[in-house]
Amino acid sequence: MPRKLFRKYLPTAERLRQHRSLGSMSQLFADPNLWHLNRRSLSGAAFIGIFSAFMPIPLQMLLAAGLALRFKCNLPMSIVLVWISNPLTYVPIFYFTYRVGAGMLGMSRAIPEQVTIAWFVEQLIPLWVGSLVCGLVFGGLAFVIVRLLWRLAIVRSWKRRNQPLP
Repeated sequence: MPRKLFRKYLPTAERLRQHRSLGSMSQLFADPNLWHLNRRSLSGAAFIGIFSAFMPIPLQMLLAAGLALRFKCNLPMSIVLVWISNPLTYVPIFYFTYRVGAGMLGMSRAIPEQVTIAWFVEQLIPLWVGSLVCGLVFGGLAFVIVRLLWRLAIVRSWKRRNQPLP
């Protein structure tokens, strides 16, 4: 059942291989493991997508695609989940990760009277620490949630299959 839902909305490997814009990179997408819809592939993709969404870098989708290629997780799902962080959610997400990082490092979160470039550069440390920690924590939660939901769907289908006919 979950497999049908994901197949309905995700692009196929064949469609991506035929894209002219990908050129010679289209061979990277030939690996069938990148397109499997199973518990391992989707839970790994959930971790990769959410983790990448919390990274304060441009082109987060490239990070997600590279990690999905490296760990053989569902490529489309990894890339789609990166869009949790988008132009509407950047500020709240990265402010939250900054606060987490500053709290972990024991840094003052007060803005000085004179804001300098050195102060901005110094603020990147708590941003990165918080982003890595939040990416790992929320990515791990997504991994566990996908595994649990998949398992619940399987158990439910087994119960339905084993029910006596009326």
